[in-house]
Amino acid sequence: MQEIYRAADITEAHIIAGMLESHGIEAHVGGHYLQGGVGELGTMNFATIAVQEEDAEQAGQLIADYEQGGDEPVRLSQKEGVKLPQAMYILLFWVVIAVTAMLIVV
Repeated sequence: MQEIYRAADITEAHIIAGMLESHGIEAHVGGHYLQGGVGELGTMNFATIAVQEEDAEQAGQLIADYEQGGDEPVRLSQKEGVKLPQAMYILLFWVVIAVTAMLIVV
């Protein structure tokens, strides 16, 4: 494996590794124990990412895109919205019935 990136911290390293893996590139995050050895202080340059040598070029390009900000974030339009599954409506109905019944009894 070839080390291709040094992240600011272990969290960023896992974010980048997840991005690489979502593109089919196996990534290894190193430096977990080195960072923990310093305690709770935010340390730098301990978290590394390594990939197979044949994936290094593609991974480098993906990381460069990540550092430049990449595409605009995906946003739902107001027309699309988020739709609750039918089971959620049924559950909500029964919660309203139960609360109403409790208010009437009290």
